[in-house]
Amino acid sequence: MVMENLLVELLVEELPPKSLHKLGVHFAETLLNSLKEQNLASPDTIVTAYATPRRLAAHITQVLAQAPDRAVTTKLMPVAVGLDKEGRATPALIKKLSSLGVEAFVVSQLGRAMEGKSETLFLERVIPGIMLTEGLQQAIDEAIAQLPIPKVMTYQLADGWESVHFVRPAHSLIALHGAEIIPVNALGLAAGKVTQGHRFESIVHPIVVREANSYAQQLETEGAVIASFAERRNRIVHQLNTAAAKENLQLIQDEALLDEVTALVEQPNILAGKFPSEFLEVPQECLILTMKANQKYFPLLDSDGKLVNTFLIVANVCPADTRLVIEGNERVVRSRLADAKFFFDQDRKNTLASRIPGLDKVVYHHQLGRQGLRIEYVRAIAREIGQMLGGNVLAEQAEEAAKLAKTDLLTDMVGEFPELQGIMGRYYAQHEGLSDVIAYAIEDHYRPRFAGDALPRNLAGVCVALADKLETLISLFGIGQVPTGDKDPFALRRHALGVIRILIEKDLPLELDKLLGRVLEILHDKRIEERWTERAVFGESSKQMTGITIQSQGIQSFTRSFISTEVIVQLLEFIYERLAWSLREQGYSAQEVDAVLTLRPQHLNDIPKRLAAVRAFAALPEAASLAAANKRVSNILKKVAENINAQVEIKYLQAPAEQALYQALIEMKDKVDEALLQKDYTVALQILAALKAPIDTFFDHVMVNTDDQMLRNNRLALLKKLQQVMNRVADISRLAS
Repeated sequence: MVMENLLVELLVEELPPKSLHKLGVHFAETLLNSLKEQNLASPDTIVTAYATPRRLAAHITQVLAQAPDRAVTTKLMPVAVGLDKEGRATPALIKKLSSLGVEAFVVSQLGRAMEGKSETLFLERVIPGIMLTEGLQQAIDEAIAQLPIPKVMTYQLADGWESVHFVRPAHSLIALHGAEIIPVNALGLAAGKVTQGHRFESIVHPIVVREANSYAQQLETEGAVIASFAERRNRIVHQLNTAAAKENLQLIQDEALLDEVTALVEQPNILAGKFPSEFLEVPQECLILTMKANQKYFPLLDSDGKLVNTFLIVANVCPADTRLVIEGNERVVRSRLADAKFFFDQDRKNTLASRIPGLDKVVYHHQLGRQGLRIEYVRAIAREIGQMLGGNVLAEQAEEAAKLAKTDLLTDMVGEFPELQGIMGRYYAQHEGLSDVIAYAIEDHYRPRFAGDALPRNLAGVCVALADKLETLISLFGIGQVPTGDKDPFALRRHALGVIRILIEKDLPLELDKLLGRVLEILHDKRIEERWTERAVFGESSKQMTGITIQSQGIQSFTRSFISTEVIVQLLEFIYERLAWSLREQGYSAQEVDAVLTLRPQHLNDIPKRLAAVRAFAALPEAASLAAANKRVSNILKKVAENINAQVEIKYLQAPAEQALYQALIEMKDKVDEALLQKDYTVALQILAALKAPIDTFFDHVMVNTDDQMLRNNRLALLKKLQQVMNRVADISRLAS
């Protein structure tokens, strides 16, 4: 059989840069998988994906010209159905074989085998392997159809009649098996061996690919195109680092920008440009964002992490004289930075406090009202959390920060760059002379914004961040916006994880259920709604309240009083689900997580200590036996219809084994209480090891479900007490295998 390497290339108009890498990998892997399924490629076959701004290609090793023949056994029907009494084929058998493409056959050549109690007919035949032409056509069709394209273009072919649907208009198709063209078609194109190089740098026009193995080398030497996405990216990284080191500066690492720039160029060339140093008066986050987002430049930092006025350009051309390219880019970036400076200067003409009334005109959610009303709730919640954590001083700081936290949404800078919300609020607060505590709380109340993001830097920021996230969660849960499947339009999973991380990593002594309950009380406080309505209709200083027609003033009030306690119960379960997922992601086993979270501990900051204690307990020699015994106790108690309390009557403890178990529980109770008081959960669980012997003896010698009702109830109470003592840190029964 002929085996050669295969090359497939689609030459198209410029592809979406943010999707290029995914498109290239998906195209190549789908081709390979389809060929493997058709036995045209072996399990050892290797695929190399190529993706440039104008092409998707794949190089696949060890592809057969024809798949091997294969023996196929097809079950037909029972002999009694397929053959008549004389042994001739029935119409049912003839029809079945005809559907399989077998028109002429001899009954004696059909296989027979027993299936259960009946004998069944089988057709055994050898099917010729599929030819590469047919198999590759199917593979290309699948690869094109399955590309992860959110939106396709529709364009006409050269004949002016037929329309094609694809991500971008396609210009040529290559399909080479070794040096031989495979006659396949795609997107109205017939396969050939001709492609195009770089639009401006190519030496040869067009490029005739000699064979599959010469593709990448020819594209680079003749067409000035680096076909491999990974190789192109590595070259860009190396050149960027070299250029930054040459200037004794640091490169800002940005993987997403690297991927996007790699998808925009075919022959990268790194150039250094400069912008006027006067723009450095603008916050560096603004300058960095505008250079990266708008121009795809790489800003540079000095050794202190401060932005400098030198930036790196990834050009797609390599002229002998680069001055025109650099000057053109510098001219463009000056305009961009001038816009940023203008926004910054204009925004500072108004204080953050002066922007508060503007929030009354911003719709937060059509069922929840305006942003201004929402901020009133967040202010009250932040103040309450501040009071819990630090008293009056922290409460006032948290309320002040919460009042100003969203005002930068109305600034020109944030309007242009939404990614800067919070950051610009901090800069404007510092410009006004507000304390760093307030300024950093304004910036940090969005944190954590993503997995691994830093938490708020001060307690005022913690209070506002918790208030903002809890109000969002409870209010949106209250109107039924609960995440389902992969749908989470309001990022509530992220908000829940943010609450979890803050409570745990900041070691906050707040009980989750009481915290949520207090937030609910604040959301039900009609006085907040009334104060906001007064301000929104008449202004901050007005005290008029009588005769208000809210609708006539264009203001509609939305209370949160409809949110019920059932919402809190639902949200609590949601938070514990997210917590369980997060802990498993951190490396804790499902058993460990289940054991701790089954008890629904309200102090989330204790959970890491509980998990560590459970892990240490599981390593004890007695752990498996105690977990099994605990599970047995749970099963016994579950079967009891009536409620069992843990009040043991000593006079009914008759058997020595139950007396010994009760005595062991009494002796260790004070030790466990002391360990729990010190929050030494590891010691609290290790104390339980002493229970192994009395528990084993109890189950060996004591009948719990005795006919004597008093003895039975007392023994059940003893087991209930045992369960309570053992499961104060975690539900040990969950560790049983």
